[in-house]
Amino acid sequence: MVRFRVDHIAAGGNRHPAAAQWDEVAGFLAFGSGVLSDRQIVASGGADATIKIWQLNYAAQRLETLLLQTIETRPKFIPLTIALSTLESGTTILTTGGTKADVYVYATKSEHSLERQMTLKGHEGWVRSLAISKETDESGSDLLLASASQDKYIRIWRIHKNPTPTTTGRDQSSDVVDFEDLLSNKTHHLVTPSDTYSMTFEALLIGHDDWIYTVAWQRNAGTLRLLSASADNSLAIWASDVASGVWVCTTRLGEISAQKGSTTATGSMGGFWIGLWSPDGQSVASLGTTGSWRLWTHDKDRKRWNYGVGISGHTKSVMDIAWARDGSYLLSTGSDQTTRLHAEWAKGGYSTWHEFARPQIHGYDLNCIDVVGPSTLVSGADEKLLRIFDEPKATAELLQRLCGIENIRKQSLPVAASIPVLGLSNKAVVEGSEDEAQGHGASFEHLPSHPTGLGDVKRREADQPPIEDDLARHTLWPEREKLYGHGYEISAVAASHDGSIIATACRASSLEHAVIRLFETKEWRELKPSLVAHTLTVTSLSFSIDSQHLLSTGRDRQWAVFEKDETSPARFRVKAKNSKAHTRMVLSGCWAPIVAGRLFVTGSRDKTSKVWDLAKGTSHTVLTISASAPVTAVDMVPNLIRGMLLLAVATETGNLSVHVIEPSSLNTMEAYTLEDISSPIQSITGLSWRPKSLDQDLWQEGEDHGEYFGQLALSSKDCSLRILSVGLGNRMHGNGAWNDA
Repeated sequence: MVRFRVDHIAAGGNRHPAAAQWDEVAGFLAFGSGVLSDRQIVASGGADATIKIWQLNYAAQRLETLLLQTIETRPKFIPLTIALSTLESGTTILTTGGTKADVYVYATKSEHSLERQMTLKGHEGWVRSLAISKETDESGSDLLLASASQDKYIRIWRIHKNPTPTTTGRDQSSDVVDFEDLLSNKTHHLVTPSDTYSMTFEALLIGHDDWIYTVAWQRNAGTLRLLSASADNSLAIWASDVASGVWVCTTRLGEISAQKGSTTATGSMGGFWIGLWSPDGQSVASLGTTGSWRLWTHDKDRKRWNYGVGISGHTKSVMDIAWARDGSYLLSTGSDQTTRLHAEWAKGGYSTWHEFARPQIHGYDLNCIDVVGPSTLVSGADEKLLRIFDEPKATAELLQRLCGIENIRKQSLPVAASIPVLGLSNKAVVEGSEDEAQGHGASFEHLPSHPTGLGDVKRREADQPPIEDDLARHTLWPEREKLYGHGYEISAVAASHDGSIIATACRASSLEHAVIRLFETKEWRELKPSLVAHTLTVTSLSFSIDSQHLLSTGRDRQWAVFEKDETSPARFRVKAKNSKAHTRMVLSGCWAPIVAGRLFVTGSRDKTSKVWDLAKGTSHTVLTISASAPVTAVDMVPNLIRGMLLLAVATETGNLSVHVIEPSSLNTMEAYTLEDISSPIQSITGLSWRPKSLDQDLWQEGEDHGEYFGQLALSSKDCSLRILSVGLGNRMHGNGAWNDA
């Protein structure tokens, strides 16, 4: 039986503040929504300008939801934030804000529904976040409500229980805007079935220079603190001064917006979208525009906040992946216009995957990537050219120190990369140059300290994976060459396994542009003539393991195989093609191990994967595997595993299956599907088995004493990159059936 183990999932965070929570019970930082646990009540706000109140019921290991109430917002606005709490009397209180400058307060006047009782004025921009907390742990403590807005200010409101019921006063739900309301400290009254509460303005917190996205309360050792995250690239921790009672900023983490150079008002999409406290209050995490979570942990002895190891991932669709030729690291590229390098960090007896470099930060969406040699990559984007990048010495040294990845060319590599002023290409920095003297050193230890002025912030020793600031600024790869020739956006790229040739294709609607261009990698010149076989966009390119054949698939429903010309090894000629290979467009193709013959596989939108034998002609398939949805990616292990072929097939719905094929009869022995909980929720865009030496024993002992022969990487349009360990059970009875080890 095929077994799967999820080793790594990398995905960028959702920018919506309600999309993350650091759970106090389990201690996990996870995506989710806030739940009022004691009442199991959830409130949700939608773009239809309504707020819905739900009750959660857990029965027979199933979650059931019951809609209790739908609130139509008046005046109509989109609720961007909701905060729920319970008063001392047990009454539920709901506060909400959004695309209006006011905060609206709802409470139960009866036993069955929430009613709006007051409107809190003061903000001059959309209200982005609300948070409610008890001021102390004592019974009968006041509640404090914090509201954050795009006007760059935080307002704190106090909710206090009145000793006697009070029902007098002007209508607190009036929507008339009065300038005096912005500055007044009048008392609002909240009436519940059993008690009356007063609500007053407590404090105005000034300190951020851009929109404030989230606020979060935390109580530690009797001290109540407020964490705010802003688009000015900073987190701020606020606390009330013991002597004066004035709220002051005690800690600021991140950057000063003046160093960033622009604000949200001028079109910047930077900054921190979410700020969260750890359950013990000793750490804070923030999600930024690049999809990375930053982590700071408080050092009590040194009385400072230290950077920790965060997590990162793409913020848009991951379009392609490629392993290094020796399988030492994995490259991914996507629609968020970045290329990322992922490697395995071994420390303390266990290993974890992290992003170690960001070789390319582009201005176009990236579509495809491949590895040319031991330290060179090629990428294609929504532009008419391809770009070649070399690994810098800084990255090579970091990978050697933390991951044990050796690079024999390290001494000949450029020191680092920099982007010149008004430049669009990553410029190589060599030792002794002016750029190196200005801070683009050969390793992270020599990088200059952050020019932030936010305290004594120094670049830490590179004994752990790079932090987000390093990834975005100091891990670029220098660009060596640009490859021209195509007339439209690049759709596919592949490098031969010997690293001598690169094949590329672009989007096309005619025969003129549906050509495959070849480039040699010594002087980076195009090899003429171009390969002609397709009439529409070429969707994938794949070289055979011995680099003698090139497989192409296209939107014109056909595949083509090109063979090296024996008289001129730099040229390829058409070996075979099938114009009616599938009934829908062919999206992916791959080669089988050489020991199995000249077999290759194609996957199509017609919901089939087909195995073809080049030696038997092109008119028929030797094996057809049906899928439940359009097939978007296929890849086969480049070795025989226990004498069997293993084919991975991915679909448009995020399903992944592994098929065990007997090579002599080409019959499918078994097929296993990755369970839904571990599968992507959108289309899988790429599959790639981690390369191993052909003469290496691929079997490894897993933690559960099962056998894992290798790892499979997959990318998806749901912004995720996944690495799975895949293993086989023992054969039994000699009849081709498999069972768990």
